[in-house]
Amino acid sequence: WTGAFKALGGSWGGHKSRQPSIVSALADGKLNMDVTEKLKELEVSPLDKYNTELLESVHPLKWKDPMPDGKYNLVVIGGGTAGLVSAAGSAGVGAKVAIIEANLMGGDCLNVGCVPSKAILKSAKVAHYLKEAKKFGIMGGDVKVDFGKVMERLRRLRASIAHHDSAERFAKLGVDVFMGHGKFTSRNSVEVNGKKLVFHRAVVATGGSPNIPNIPGLKDVPHITNLQVFNLTKLPKKIGVIGTGPIGCELAQAFARFGAEVHMFLRSNTILRKEEADAREIVMKSLESDGIIFHKKIAYKKISLEAKADEKNGKDFPDIKIEFTSDGKTGSNVVVNA
Repeated sequence: WTGAFKALGGSWGGHKSRQPSIVSALADGKLNMDVTEKLKELEVSPLDKYNTELLESVHPLKWKDPMPDGKYNLVVIGGGTAGLVSAAGSAGVGAKVAIIEANLMGGDCLNVGCVPSKAILKSAKVAHYLKEAKKFGIMGGDVKVDFGKVMERLRRLRASIAHHDSAERFAKLGVDVFMGHGKFTSRNSVEVNGKKLVFHRAVVATGGSPNIPNIPGLKDVPHITNLQVFNLTKLPKKIGVIGTGPIGCELAQAFARFGAEVHMFLRSNTILRKEEADAREIVMKSLESDGIIFHKKIAYKKISLEAKADEKNGKDFPDIKIEFTSDGKTGSNVVVNA
């Protein structure tokens, strides 16, 4: 990854180090096929110095799997939080352990969950406090959010702790680390990258993936889940949030506080439906005070692409139309950029 970064003209020194665009690099054929395919699979962007450091830790491009030697006490499939704790704990008491990870060591929490989300939430909270400073008797100028710097901070913080979940660290703990897809071949064996691992016990900790709702047209338009949202380097002007659970609410609030116009689409008349009614009301009022627009009791009609993104001509995001009926009344539509 370091070689790929430098081949694109990336520099390690100074705050103004270049951040090559993965999209343009792929389009221009500046990355070899192995790197190109791996980047598409891992969905990590941009390939700046911080993401390069991240990848060097959690999915080294030139990682060499060890040769299986005898029967493992434990084989763990999945290198997220549960898998890493299982592997480290077992190895710590003397067990012979192997772990298999096809994507990024650290799983959701490090890469696309807890760590990056809390990083941007902190920035959003600071922006909010600065905007509200007069209420506390503190006078200041206009608050300007540099979204690119917000996301750069996210990548820096994530990379700075990635070594805790790294392939190298777990190898030093005595765990055999295999980077690839595991496939059970019998009740006590699994195959990865053509190698057979025999085990006494196995832990399946493969995690989950975003559930894309079955809304007409959604699969045909560009859309972002938690797997890609932390790759953004520019702030969309208008954002539509489908999903009103904790992740949808926290991201909606953060982007609103950064200055985006945020629309949330509710199938009912409330958010966080698993929570207590009093708590839902408090959170909803807070989101409304941040300027979030709620569309309640909606039924989706379709989602369509109005205009494609055109980065070369300054249009960073597409125009996407969301058509729906609200509370059984006349149809409405909202055009968003993400």
